[in-house]
Amino acid sequence: MTDLDRLAMYRQMVRIRRYESRILQEYHADKTPAWDIGAGLIPGEMHLSAGQEPAAVGVTAHLKQGDAITAPHRPHHFALAHGVDMKAMTAEIYGRTTGLCKGKGGHMHLFDPENHFSCSGIIAQGYPVACGQALAFKRKGTDHVAIAVAGEGAANQGAFHESLNLAALWNLPVVFVIEDNDWAISVPRSQSTANTSNADRAAGYGIPGVRVEDNDVEAVFDAAGAAIRRARAGEGPSLLEIHTLRLWGHFEGDAQAYRGAELDTVDERDPIPAYAAELIDRGLLTSEDVESVQAEADAEVDAAIAFAKESPEPTAADALLHVFA
Repeated sequence: MTDLDRLAMYRQMVRIRRYESRILQEYHADKTPAWDIGAGLIPGEMHLSAGQEPAAVGVTAHLKQGDAITAPHRPHHFALAHGVDMKAMTAEIYGRTTGLCKGKGGHMHLFDPENHFSCSGIIAQGYPVACGQALAFKRKGTDHVAIAVAGEGAANQGAFHESLNLAALWNLPVVFVIEDNDWAISVPRSQSTANTSNADRAAGYGIPGVRVEDNDVEAVFDAAGAAIRRARAGEGPSLLEIHTLRLWGHFEGDAQAYRGAELDTVDERDPIPAYAAELIDRGLLTSEDVESVQAEADAEVDAAIAFAKESPEPTAADALLHVFA
């Protein structure tokens, strides 16, 4: 890892956070005084990834054009880190015709064939899909890899185990990533999962499993790099569990009463100011640089939001276009 890598990862994390902070404001702006999840310019549920940026940034730092990612219902950080166009993604979130799916998918269904990115609201749905992508890469004789991302709750789904088994059996170039933010919606890990590390489950399929603690982007970078190099070399799949942090609710509007006293310490564990302080201590960043990075990200976000709002909405006549009959 070079110092340029460190600075690039910091910028990417800030970019993602400034984007989601603005989406948070936009989402809530027209849903008051009475909360109505179906109201406003961005109707429906909204799952934001604030606090989980190290997982996306540390993994995608090793990817190249042609590699694939399947993401879960909380997808924005991986989408942006993997190169999905911010304007097209924002337009999709706003339900506009210039969006990735012509405004018909929304924020949990972002599909970008050019960057081989997809996501779904179905738990663990991306794991089997990633196996299919990895099989295609292998049969074509390329060194591309597929990254399958899900939360720790998804590790109790049948699709998780079936995918690990198949990937190991066929020696597929896929890396399974689990983002462990301690909560499967409102259920704590201790009440849903018998083992303390899902990375241990890899041994049951004869593949490497690594758990990364402390929401540390550099530790994620190192662990993901080893797994991705292994996949590119034809050595098969790996399982990477990242202990991360959900700063905000499972969805916007989530009161989070179930988190109790933990909420009092969440802001202290924010990975972005912590990493900024670390880089400043190393002499790689100054307080002026921090402000500059934020301003640069804000300008890009402002342009994306403006693009989305200025884009047309689908018409009733468009209802049967771009869908399977």
